[in-house]
Amino acid sequence: MPETSTPDSTGLPREAAYEPTERTVPSRARQRASYDHETVHSILDAAYLCHLGFVRDGAPVVLPTLFGRVGSRLYVHGSTGSRPLRLAGGSDPGLAVCLTVTHVDALVLARSAFHHSMNYRSVVVHGTARTVTDPQERRVALDAIVDQVVPGRSKDSRPADAKELAATAVIRLDLDEVSAKIRTGGPNDEPEDLALPHWAGIVPLARGYTAPVPSDDLDPSIAVPAYLASL
Repeated sequence: MPETSTPDSTGLPREAAYEPTERTVPSRARQRASYDHETVHSILDAAYLCHLGFVRDGAPVVLPTLFGRVGSRLYVHGSTGSRPLRLAGGSDPGLAVCLTVTHVDALVLARSAFHHSMNYRSVVVHGTARTVTDPQERRVALDAIVDQVVPGRSKDSRPADAKELAATAVIRLDLDEVSAKIRTGGPNDEPEDLALPHWAGIVPLARGYTAPVPSDDLDPSIAVPAYLASL
């Protein structure tokens, strides 16, 4: 079992590392895999877009969607009519899913076409997604999803009312079976290719923001909030 340390934001013991499983140990480049708590959570916290994979009618489906993290749980929301969210709350509760998050940090250009690659940070989570029915947990989850996109935004917007909450489903995925994978550094060219007359190296990529554009109907006296300006 993984070691535990101080409690996390949920008040539960925080895992120092996730236990590797058959599904979380990569078949290639195993040296790039990581299971420690800090690495996994830092990759998740730097993102707000994930891809949620599941099987529907015998065929794989992968949906891009927003998510939020609270301690060792991930939350995804959507319409109550959404197929995966309905499946997660069916008569046999739970939907087997695979959730992934990826950051591309650089393009890696090698002298050979074979060794072209990317520098990246990724997390893969396997587990059973379940519908959240507790009203308080639902509100915490929805605030977390808003704040995952722009930290501090949930306190600067109107909370969902009863009608909106009734139209919104939330699913929870516990971080039990999870791994991170990271690639850094330059190209791994073969020794015999080093003298080839082709440029080699990396092209760094960075996520950025431009100046916020106010809504046409925004009161001009409302200034850009500090949490948004800091982006």
